[in-house]
Amino acid sequence: MVLLHVLFEHAAGYALLAIKEVEEIGLLLPQVEESILNIGKFNNVVKLSAFYPFKSAQTALENINAISEGVVHADLKLFLETNLPPAGKKKKTLLGVGDAKIGAALQEELGFSCQTGGVVAEILRGVRLHFHSLVKGLTAQAASKAQLGLGHSYSRAKVKFNVNRADNMIIQSIALLDQLDKDINTFSMRVREWYGYHFPELVKLVSDNSTYCRLARLIGNRKELSEESLPGLEEVVMDSAKAQAILDASRSSMGMDISPIDLINIESFSARVISLAEYRQELQEYLRSKMGQVAPNLAALIGEVVGARLISHAGSLTNLAKYPASTVQILGAEKALFRALKTRGNTPKYGLIFHSTFIGRAAAKNKGRISRYLANKCTIASRIDCFSEVPTSVFGDKLRDQVEERLSFYETGQAPRKNLDVMKEAVGQAAEAAAEIQRKQEKKEKKRKKRERKRLLALAEGGEESEAKQEEVNGEVSEEAETPVKKKKKQEAEEEEEAEDQENGEMEATEPPPKKKKKKKKQQAEEETVSGEVEEVEEEVETENGVEDQPPAKKKKKRKSEAMEAEPVEEEEESAPAEKKKKKKKKAVEEEGE
Repeated sequence: MVLLHVLFEHAAGYALLAIKEVEEIGLLLPQVEESILNIGKFNNVVKLSAFYPFKSAQTALENINAISEGVVHADLKLFLETNLPPAGKKKKTLLGVGDAKIGAALQEELGFSCQTGGVVAEILRGVRLHFHSLVKGLTAQAASKAQLGLGHSYSRAKVKFNVNRADNMIIQSIALLDQLDKDINTFSMRVREWYGYHFPELVKLVSDNSTYCRLARLIGNRKELSEESLPGLEEVVMDSAKAQAILDASRSSMGMDISPIDLINIESFSARVISLAEYRQELQEYLRSKMGQVAPNLAALIGEVVGARLISHAGSLTNLAKYPASTVQILGAEKALFRALKTRGNTPKYGLIFHSTFIGRAAAKNKGRISRYLANKCTIASRIDCFSEVPTSVFGDKLRDQVEERLSFYETGQAPRKNLDVMKEAVGQAAEAAAEIQRKQEKKEKKRKKRERKRLLALAEGGEESEAKQEEVNGEVSEEAETPVKKKKKQEAEEEEEAEDQENGEMEATEPPPKKKKKKKKQQAEEETVSGEVEEVEEEVETENGVEDQPPAKKKKKRKSEAMEAEPVEEEEESAPAEKKKKKKKKAVEEEGE
């Protein structure tokens, strides 16, 4: 008995479905295929065995990338090992998958027998239709959102990590260059025909299209051409004899007269053609620089234009590197090849590489031999360019020298150098060139960091200066922004302060001398306490002796009053013990008076 399980990859996760009853012949009947559209009938055939949801969008992207490349991801391996029942003696397990590549990878890595196509495709069609109904908690809206998000991230990753993105610029440039050649040729012929009505002799004198357009714009009306225009003609045609011939032909021309409005249109169209020719030169320089960065060895071997055409025809530099030399040799001559195979004639010897200078320089009998040799060298150069880390043209120059030696061998019989010796020499030079390029890159990086540091310092200094200026401006604005009310209040406050100062001055004039320092105040208080104690002792002695004379008491009062007048005014900050002692003195004086 065979147990069939089907693996379904969804944006939400992996699903493993068990087929209850399978008949390969019966499932392919039209009635059964129509019943797949009904969820009730479909549930009788398929049952969800296990479901592994992806934890995040990043995990889903990693898994879908692995599946598209035919690689078994760790999550898929763990899911199948956990949920797929092992095969026994009586029961055999068969796993159905939609992609043959992933099926082969699973069979090789896990040992499962896999099946693709046929009944599996019909079951997967039904699962894809009813997946949101088979998984609990998954709605159709959530499933569509997951598919949309994963589709966007997958496409973005493919575009971002496209290894051919540098080749795309070369492909577009060479296509535009070919188109410009056709357009410039067509427009130049139109200018020749249009201006030829007025000056037909100029067509035979000037063969170059761009030069003819420049002359048509310079000359204009041939009747106005004179000896003064001769330096301008010489500058355009770069030949004094030809310039004189043009001047002579204009005087005896058979052309018709032309109106000013027609002449304006011809000159305007000629200027457009000249601008297109100039843009073509700029585009060719761009293509040359791009080829020097992407495929320097191929460009050094057969030229930038032919190398770009090979890359464009192959689709990318990687595809060109994968081609064998026999394919590169006839690349671009597919029609001739299949026509020869059909008619059993001679196959073509060369395709796009015919435009290189080597085949044109070879003799007729050696064209096939040199094209085959050149195709071999082109394949080597494209593989070096595709897979080398540091792009250098050392190998391309050495391969070009080998082709030159092969050409001289066909003509003179001089034996060329061995390929092994040439490649050893090239490897040594390539290592030196790579080290030199790395040193230059390091110097550039240091200079860039130095410039960045200087820029940051300048920004910091400029920020400090701007802050200081802003603060000054803000202070001026705040001073100017004060209202008249505030100014009035300030004036009133100043007037009050002046009045208080005047009152204080009058009080100081009436009062005793100014206050002394705290230390002097303390010393005076101590002296007063000592003198008070001495007076008390004298009074006690006098009372004991019974001597009570009024005059001494009056003298004491006079002394005290004089002392009080002489002393400065005491402040409120005097200590409490000094006040108590004064009170005692007053009491003693009153008792003596009684």
